[in-house]
Amino acid sequence: MRLTNSNRGRIRAWVPYLGALLLIGLIIAGLWPRPVPVETALAAIGTLRATVNEEGKTRIKQRYTIAAPVAGQLRRIPFKPGAEIKASETVVAVIDPLSPTLLDPRTRASTEAKRDTALANREKAKATHIYAASELRRVEKLFEGKTSSLEELEAAQMREATAAKEEAAGDSALRQAEAELAEFGASDAGQSSVCVPREVTSPIAGRVLKVLEESTRVVSAGTPLLEVGDPSDLEVVVEVLSRDGAAIAPGTKVEFEQWGGDQPLIGRVRLVEPAAFTKISALGVEEQRVNVVADLVTPLEARRNLGDNFRVEAKIIVWEASSALKVPAGALFRQGEQWATFVLENGTARLRPVKVGRASGTETQILEGLKPGEEVIVYPGSRVKDGQRVRPIKI
Repeated sequence: MRLTNSNRGRIRAWVPYLGALLLIGLIIAGLWPRPVPVETALAAIGTLRATVNEEGKTRIKQRYTIAAPVAGQLRRIPFKPGAEIKASETVVAVIDPLSPTLLDPRTRASTEAKRDTALANREKAKATHIYAASELRRVEKLFEGKTSSLEELEAAQMREATAAKEEAAGDSALRQAEAELAEFGASDAGQSSVCVPREVTSPIAGRVLKVLEESTRVVSAGTPLLEVGDPSDLEVVVEVLSRDGAAIAPGTKVEFEQWGGDQPLIGRVRLVEPAAFTKISALGVEEQRVNVVADLVTPLEARRNLGDNFRVEAKIIVWEASSALKVPAGALFRQGEQWATFVLENGTARLRPVKVGRASGTETQILEGLKPGEEVIVYPGSRVKDGQRVRPIKI
């Protein structure tokens, strides 16, 4: 069948209208809102726990500083940190008595002159005391005969007492000078006292933590020599904010990670110290912090390489539930004074208010507003509105 000229003319007349309709359709398709790609997650029932996460440091529960019990010449300490010691058996240090000081001729002459002066002063004080005592007796007889006044008697008594004190002081100075000369004579004759070294033992069984005085030298009584302790008896100290410490009770479970092993260590809070302290954070902010002390429950065999002052990352579990309805924390946002989330319903985002409970940092407990299995939009931002079409994507 052939088209006549009239038919061809009709078709040509409709071509501009068809082109216009096609153009309008393309414009409408280009301007038609497309579904916004969003990341989604399911509201699921599972284990949820709220934790306080802070860095901690191990320390030995009972550490001892062994000090020199007497003054003397310390021998070189042969122990190194980590050396094993036994209670009341291992001799950790030996202290020899100090040798007497030798006097040179000039010092000796000065000491002899000091002795002679002390002797002369003592004799003078003795003579003065004898005279004062004799004078007191005469005044007492005169006072009994009522030929002397009370003031004269009291003055004589005071002179006698003063003379007695001066005689006693003279005796002390003489004994001191004679003792110095006696030491000099013993040094000259080589008659020093018997030198008995003093052995210092460890009060506990454990290991040497630090050697404070390794080389030989003269030490005074009370000089710290070593630090010892038992590395198997460890505790962990965690600095937390005071508001977090107020919510932590003794017996709370703690998990320690990043300590060097594959599995986390388990501990229990023994004490939250009653006094907080001020600490400047890395950002320069003053913070009130408190020490939380936890005992390690994990057996020694699983943490044998853990020692004193080792760094750990602590997770203090302040709350835990095994069947909590939870969603990712990024799916929640504030809507006025309430919390809300976007629920995916038939490809459309629906705004829904919810009531939240505890949070773990990455997940939050839902008390009201959601059911298990419902799909929520994570990190919706400002691009998602109520009733908007969305397209779930996989991350």
